[in-house]
Amino acid sequence: MNIKEIESVSKLAPLDRYRYFIKKVADYEELWTIVDENGDYALSDIDDGVLISFWSAKEFIYSNLDQGWANCEPLKLTLDDLEETVFDLIASESYLINVFPVNGKSGFVVNLDEFARDLSDELKKY
Repeated sequence: MNIKEIESVSKLAPLDRYRYFIKKVADYEELWTIVDENGDYALSDIDDGVLISFWSAKEFIYSNLDQGWANCEPLKLTLDDLEETVFDLIASESYLINVFPVNGKSGFVVNLDEFARDLSDELKKY
């Protein structure tokens, strides 16, 4: 991934970054999150919810690591990881999904049902 793509995608509105994310995850069958030094998912709070963040590529994560997540590192997830482990955690803890935050600002926030539906719809096109 080149710098120009990182910069142009990062400048998109949150909904447009979400659409980009869904397409890229369907294309490559992987996504990225971040974990802390203990290997636990890095979470953030918004209003009354807890967010787990996802990105389509590791390169997009770095603008967020200095925003209270300096000790965190990227973690690649496959679609199998997502379905077999992460979805259960999100459902059991009632987490919301923060798709593609940039520069410490929230991305597009969805619940698990919306996220799973949108990803499934995109995967059906392949």
